[in-house]
Amino acid sequence: MLVLGAGGALGRAWMSGLLAGIEGVSEADFRRSRSFVGTSAGSIVAAALHAGVRPRGPARPGGSTDQAANGAGAGDPSVPGAERLLAPVAPLAAAALRVTAPAGAFVRAAMLARVPTGREDPYGLGERIGDLGGRFDGRLFVVAVERASGRRVVFGTPEAPRASVPEAVKASCAIPGVFRSVTIDGRDYADGGAWSLTNIDVAPVERGDSVLCLNPCGGSLAAARGLADGLAAWARARAALEAQAVRGHAAAVRIIGPDRQATRALGPNLMDRRRTGDAVAAGYRQGQRLDGAR
Repeated sequence: MLVLGAGGALGRAWMSGLLAGIEGVSEADFRRSRSFVGTSAGSIVAAALHAGVRPRGPARPGGSTDQAANGAGAGDPSVPGAERLLAPVAPLAAAALRVTAPAGAFVRAAMLARVPTGREDPYGLGERIGDLGGRFDGRLFVVAVERASGRRVVFGTPEAPRASVPEAVKASCAIPGVFRSVTIDGRDYADGGAWSLTNIDVAPVERGDSVLCLNPCGGSLAAARGLADGLAAWARARAALEAQAVRGHAAAVRIIGPDRQATRALGPNLMDRRRTGDAVAAGYRQGQRLDGAR
């Protein structure tokens, strides 16, 4: 089971590279995952995998245009410190998420109401996802936030409004103030990252399941600075709480964020598309170093 988090253009590139790196040194085929949960940038990667598209590695495997491969495993935050601290309280994690949800929805609705409208799908995202030909079949779940109520909506579940995969992915990627909200069935939706950057607790786990979560915003704290440092700390702590809620259902969860080298490659602006090649290459190198990630 694969959970792919928010992370902008560079987070998407890092996730694709990392999955390609793992596949390159193992027998893994992530297209065959039992289910996919995607949030924002992660919804693009999830939709592509679900449609049968292999993750994209670098043009020159093992390196980028200006960076050589580095030492193995440096600063790999695959087991965040917050996750270890929360391990004894797994039974309480799910309850904590349920209790905070109503208040969180109210706060998010108030905040989203104040954010100005952004541009509409400047990269032709809907058309590209539509070309893949995917559809909701019980394996793909895409997270967005309803602007008026602030509540989380998971497209692909029976409770969600009917939507095509391209519509849902566009809604999940509608960063407030950057991209225009997406209207589905008369309601406006914004980026699923406004609820959580990972949404691990959405995963439809069963006893004995294994969940791999890629958390692009939860990079190495040693390599992050300023606002990026605070975002990484929050992303890791939130993901750790969600992971404990899932573990309460007897599922194994592994969370992987960018290691030190990848965090530096991504830089402070995850929408800086000029770094795409370096982000893919950094993810690929990190993926090749990982073992037991499936």
